[in-house]
Amino acid sequence: MEISAAGRLEVRITAADVGKRVSVRCLTEPGAAREKFTDTVGVLTSWDDDVLLITQKSGVSVRIAVPSLVAGKVVPAAPARRRGPAATYRELARVSSRAWRPVESERLGGWELRAAAGFTRRANSVLPLGDPGLPLDEALAAVRRWYARRGLPAYVQTATGAEGTQEALCAELERRGWAREVSAELWTGALAPVADRAGSAGVELSRTADAAWLARYQRKGVGEVALRVLGSGPSVWFATVPGEEASGQDVPGAPAAIGRCVVDGRWASFAAVEVAPERRRQGLAGAVMAALAGRALDEGASAAWLQVETDNAGARALYAGMGFAAHHAYHHYREPDGDGTGPA
Repeated sequence: MEISAAGRLEVRITAADVGKRVSVRCLTEPGAAREKFTDTVGVLTSWDDDVLLITQKSGVSVRIAVPSLVAGKVVPAAPARRRGPAATYRELARVSSRAWRPVESERLGGWELRAAAGFTRRANSVLPLGDPGLPLDEALAAVRRWYARRGLPAYVQTATGAEGTQEALCAELERRGWAREVSAELWTGALAPVADRAGSAGVELSRTADAAWLARYQRKGVGEVALRVLGSGPSVWFATVPGEEASGQDVPGAPAAIGRCVVDGRWASFAAVEVAPERRRQGLAGAVMAALAGRALDEGASAAWLQVETDNAGARALYAGMGFAAHHAYHHYREPDGDGTGPA
């Protein structure tokens, strides 16, 4: 918090600081015998009618009444990363998009509209990496019409928590009634330590997802569109740990573990790392990733990224142990109820 020479807390932010990262302290129980305060850090996304809207790194927006402010200041745009490969949000957004391609896409200025018959939100959402070339309401109306013609709900994928992310767009979408349905994080780390993990012997690698691999994949009923998305990317590899025929298998005949990796320049991505319930805590997830990382190193990659849900404690512990750390959060906003033909 900002403290004056006289030792008093001061509010040193104004409406002119909208769009900047700020840290504020506010009084949560005015008039209470014992004052209570709360601190909030995030991007100041609006200042209207004596109410501040601050969008935090997680994507959650916090409303704060101006009269409750006791201190506030502008802070650096993003905290320095202590470990992991250096990368901008835009670089990672483009790399992650190339690793999970839709079957159909169209440009709207700096936005990419993506569709894949509804298979995953990532392949069926707008990736806004620039100006759409239209006022926001007109752009969102065009987005809704585009998805409505394909029988799909309109989603916009945004990011928060790093330099150059889209806290302001998140706030504008929420103001227009778009609902944040899904949030996760993108983590980055060095590739070599993943490849150095022991236990990768016995992992089979292939360029295609065969019937056995798909039997373990969590998304059932995978059709032609899903196979095209799974096989998309500059250099795609699938890993399989063969299963053992035994009673108690959740999916008889399915592999014990699987994984997917896409190599794209210096980057390698990991996805669909899944282990049979009866084989968990045996190091199979690490073995799958080690085998895929070794192949990615052979192709010249040096850094890695992956996506993990915020409530998946087991996966987060595994990836943290491999040296990964969160880079930014990303979210999918769904259009408000309506037919998608009118203003968004």
